Amino acid sequence: MENRITVREAVTEIEIAAFWEQLYNYYKRDIFPDSVDGEQNHFLGGEYRQHMEIIHKRPQDRCYYLLFYQNEQNVGFAMPVIYTSEDGKCFIMDFCVYPEFRGNGMGKECARALLKWAEKNGAFYAELNYSGNVRRKHFWQSIGFVQNGSDQWGPKERAPISVEILTDSEDWQLQKLENGFRAEVGGPALTEEMCSRLTAAIQNGKTIFFLAKRGYRAVGMCSITRYFSSSLCSETGFLSDIYIEPVFRKRGIAHMLCEAAMDFCKENNIINLSVFCSSREENLFQHLNFNTNVSVILMHSH
Repeated sequence: MENRITVREAVTEIEIAAFWEQLYNYYKRDIFPDSVDGEQNHFLGGEYRQHMEIIHKRPQDRCYYLLFYQNEQNVGFAMPVIYTSEDGKCFIMDFCVYPEFRGNGMGKECARALLKWAEKNGAFYAELNYSGNVRRKHFWQSIGFVQNGSDQWGPKERAPISVEILTDSEDWQLQKLENGFRAEVGGPALTEEMCSRLTAAIQNGKTIFFLAKRGYRAVGMCSITRYFSSSLCSETGFLSDIYIEPVFRKRGIAHMLCEAAMDFCKENNIINLSVFCSSREENLFQHLNFNTNVSVILMHSH
């Protein structure tokens, strides 16, 4: 069909060389046009390409060098990675329509062609980072992407959600959820020192994290911090860090996480569980039989 966008993988040496030439042009022109701190050197240097070549050649969860064509003319490229060993995420690392072909909806057509290609190659949903660029953010939102989650094209099926206790104190998914939570409440992202303190708190058993997972992917979390109450002469807990990725909300996941936390308390002789919450969250905790006291702390005892 005339003017239809097609997606082809760069396979031959000539095609791969052309792909990397355009990728370097894209970094210099669109990503680091005014770079003075040398950040672009990482992406333009041979070490970055060597690293991506390893991912490109690995047998599973590999990245693809893709070229967009219209009427046999190359109009852009993309570099996605499909994690078939995890939950079918297609992570779009780079996406570009060449300047001379921009406008008249070309970008959207290429993006939609990329999503269709990803679906045919085993992806259930797609994610990307837009690097804080407002124009890119608006573009991907127009395709159907939402903040900090999957796009509206996928997942096609609502896979079941389960809750488990975090066992890996350095799990990158926990750090991703923590940074999503911090960004939503206006806090700073985790620093290296903060990550170290968080890891230590988990390792010494002072803080227990619960993760809501859709298959491999963690989509929500909450935590219990344990402490001894002198007034009760027993161990008590404080429930916090309740966060669900936006695209997975309104599915009862917060309720599942809190129930798992309360079950943990019962099984471990934590006789009292309290939580600070906003007014819009009160219904959730009251439904879970928490009681509001005069200091506006919701408490649950058993």
